[in-house]
Amino acid sequence: MKIFVDSANLAEIEEALARGFVAGITTNPSILAREERTDVVEHAHRIIALVRRYGRDVPLSVEVFVEDPAEMLDQALKFASSLAYPALAIKVPVGWNELKVIAELRRRDIRVNCTCCMSFNQAYMAALAGASYVSLFYGRIRDTGYDARLVVEQTANAFRRANLACEIIVGSIRHIQDVNEALSAGADIVTVPPKFFPQMTEHPKTTEAVQQFLADYRRWSER
Repeated sequence: MKIFVDSANLAEIEEALARGFVAGITTNPSILAREERTDVVEHAHRIIALVRRYGRDVPLSVEVFVEDPAEMLDQALKFASSLAYPALAIKVPVGWNELKVIAELRRRDIRVNCTCCMSFNQAYMAALAGASYVSLFYGRIRDTGYDARLVVEQTANAFRRANLACEIIVGSIRHIQDVNEALSAGADIVTVPPKFFPQMTEHPKTTEAVQQFLADYRRWSER
């Protein structure tokens, strides 16, 4: 089970990389839109340079931002060619026509992260089409009234039974508990907004224990 950083902010990504736990990075057009306006490929190059500075050629997902499938394929091919990053995955939204894009990219040995999956059937179809990753949107699934944990569990069980070489990414994380539930339900990866990382390392009982140890040592050393 792996943790990815869901961010395009270089400072946030570096903060996570410096702590050694990062197994990948995911971006999307909304995340990129929070950064200073620039060319998508140029910004992706900056992320790759940062990753390599830390000696970590981790997977990086970059999403197409057009709707027409033919344009999606063209843009995906340009991303792959311009970035020339072996661990690159092109994010393609799930959909009937988009399956053709996924299948064609797979035929060309380009990894695909099929994104915006809200159901088991969407994820399964994408995996059969050749996606290397499927991204299930945990918070948004829950918004529809469905049990997000059950969707992840069903997908993970089906992938294993069918021996599909496709990893499940869970995104749309809104609470730390979402991370815990997704991993325990069988997700291979959870992609997490950086604001949650410090919280994931904290616990009041940890603080209490550390303070007790230090206080006991001070009392002992001052005898």
